[in-house]
Parts: sequence; C-alpha cells; structure tokens
Amino acid sequence: MYKKNITGLLVLLFVFFIDRITKDHVLNHINDFYSFLGGVLKIHYVENTGIAFGMLGGFNKFFIIFNSFLLLFLFYFRRKLNSLLQVVAIHMIIGGAVGNIFDRIKYGFVIDFIDLKYFPAVFNMGDFFITMGAIILFLSSGEEKC
Repeated sequence: MYKKNITGLLVLLFVFFIDRITKDHVLNHINDFYSFLGGVLKIHYVENTGIAFGMLGGFNKFFIIFNSFLLLFLFYFRRKLNSLLQVVAIHMIIGGAVGNIFDRIKYGFVIDFIDLKYFPAVFNMGDFFITMGAIILFLSSGEEKC
C-alpha cells in the first residue's frame, strides 16, 4: 500500500510538473506557430474554453465543478486498483486532469498547443497523459496485484 501511494504521488507530481512547464513555456514564449516533421506536428497557442475538440465552449465554471467531481471519483477508484502499473496509469490521468483544472481556475480556459496534422484537435501534455493513462489502465486490466 505504501509503495502504491508514494509511486502514485510521484507520478501525479511529475505529470502536473510537465504539464505546467510546457504550458507556461507556450504561454510566455510562443507568439506564432512552429512546424516540425514536415508539418505533421505544429506547436501553437490555443485557448480552449470547452472540452475535447473545443466542444461546449463557454461553460468553464461548470467544467471546473464537473471535473472536480470526476477527480474525487478517480481518487476513490484508485483504491480498488490491483497492480502498480494501474496505479501509475490512474495517477497519469489524475495529474493531467489536475493540470487542466488548474488552467480553468487560473486563466478561465485550458492552454492547448500540440497540433497533429491527422488528429482533429489541439491538445496539451495533460491531455496526452490522460489518454496514455487510460490506454494503460485498459490494457492492464488483467495485471497481477502489487
């Protein structure tokens, strides 16, 4: 139990730190867009007041409340996880969600900046960790206990 809690806290802090550092850099240093890999990857600043794909923009207070309840659920759910890999995955999700809620509270929107040519939305590192955590959690559902 102790190992799971310490590992989870370290993962959460790491994800939040990476999310904050990248968003702060984009917020303070990106005035235009930058293109990499022949235009497959672009970095540019976007203010997202909605949810995924920018849908339902303008409901920031609702999303702060709704996402806070989701966080509470995730913290409850993490207690039921069996493996260290699952603990890492759920804390990747929690860390990314905390980063996005932080943006909503501080700025009134979520800072997005990663634009992949063949992906329909601009996203951030918090979103990346949320997605990777969800995939890992799904794929590790048959893992052994810690």
